[in-house]
Amino acid sequence: MGGKKQGILAIDTPHSSSPALHHLTKQLLQTYRKEVRPVHNWTQATTVYLDVSVHAVLDVVWDDEFLSWNSSMFDEIREISLPLSAIWAPDIIINEYVDIERSPDLPYVYVNSSGTIKHSKPIQVVSACNLETYAFPFDVQNCSLTFSSILHTVEDVDLAFLRSTEDITHDQKAFLNDSEWELLSVSSTYRILQNSAGDFAQIQFNVVIRRHPLVYVVSLLIPSIFLMLVDLGSFYLPPTCQARILFKTSVLVGYTVFRVNMSDEVPRSAGSTPLIGVFFTVCMAFLVLSLSKSILLVKFLYDEQCSQQEQTLLCLRGDTETDQPRMDPRAQLAGVAESSVCQEYQAPSGTLMEVWSQLRSIGSYFQTQEQVDRQELGWLALLQRFDRLLFHSYLVLLGLYAVTLSSLWVSWSG
Repeated sequence: MGGKKQGILAIDTPHSSSPALHHLTKQLLQTYRKEVRPVHNWTQATTVYLDVSVHAVLDVVWDDEFLSWNSSMFDEIREISLPLSAIWAPDIIINEYVDIERSPDLPYVYVNSSGTIKHSKPIQVVSACNLETYAFPFDVQNCSLTFSSILHTVEDVDLAFLRSTEDITHDQKAFLNDSEWELLSVSSTYRILQNSAGDFAQIQFNVVIRRHPLVYVVSLLIPSIFLMLVDLGSFYLPPTCQARILFKTSVLVGYTVFRVNMSDEVPRSAGSTPLIGVFFTVCMAFLVLSLSKSILLVKFLYDEQCSQQEQTLLCLRGDTETDQPRMDPRAQLAGVAESSVCQEYQAPSGTLMEVWSQLRSIGSYFQTQEQVDRQELGWLALLQRFDRLLFHSYLVLLGLYAVTLSSLWVSWSG
């Protein structure tokens, strides 16, 4: 098998009248078999060199011992392009998910006179890395790209780095740093993966990127702080004022609209929750608690006032009726003479009793009103203490929110 393959090297083939490139391509592929691995010694592994530029290009390089020629015999042609479908290619894949539809298919590869094949393929990888969104928008992500062969063990196909690991780590020129992400580093490791099917060579690139946070600071963080400050100012309104309820209801609507808009901007991850979302949810909980408390208090005071007013009216009506007793009509007719005789003596006494009854009614009304006022003052004092507690808790939360965001920004910058 090795002797047959050596015949396509065309080292001693004389010049043809055909163009040199056409003649060279014909000689190389005339007896070439892409079904077999291109080595003369089957115990020798085919080394595939990988290189990654974190932009869109993947370089794959390997040596094909059956595709070499003497360039002096073919008009000094040192490099040609051949159809990828006509030659053997290593089965190197990215273990992470690759969106095939977005990867353009390049049907040709470059082959030089020594048999080295270079396949530069632009691909777009949809990596299944675990997003850490806790520090959003000051987050740093570490995504991995793992290359390995599907069928060939390390004895047949080995992997190696086309460039040194230092060059790969510090190569940031091809990355678009003016986009949403900034490339920090690309580290690489080589290892042998052992399983029941054999030992497989594996190369892993760890791409470390960080997000540009300015657009999210302007569109999310600053508006959220303004909304929290407006909600904080609502605590200066009187607790029993209905305008406070309307104001807090409007702020709650603003929170809801902002939360819906924020859900479209914040990345979703099952592993972590963005800190900005946690703070925003807690602030909404404080707002709902304060609004519920104001509504319940106004309703309780209103019911209490209505109840006390009804009791006062009953007391006034009852005192008037008890202080002016009704007489039997027959007794009134029988005692007409006595009434006329003693009228001048009983008139002052009746007037005093009527005045005394009115005074008692007025005193009972003021006592009842004083009890109502005392209860209102007690509830208002309790409400003010609760409001102060919510206000200070809100201040602590807002300060903690600002300090945390500032520390995350400093950590991101460093």
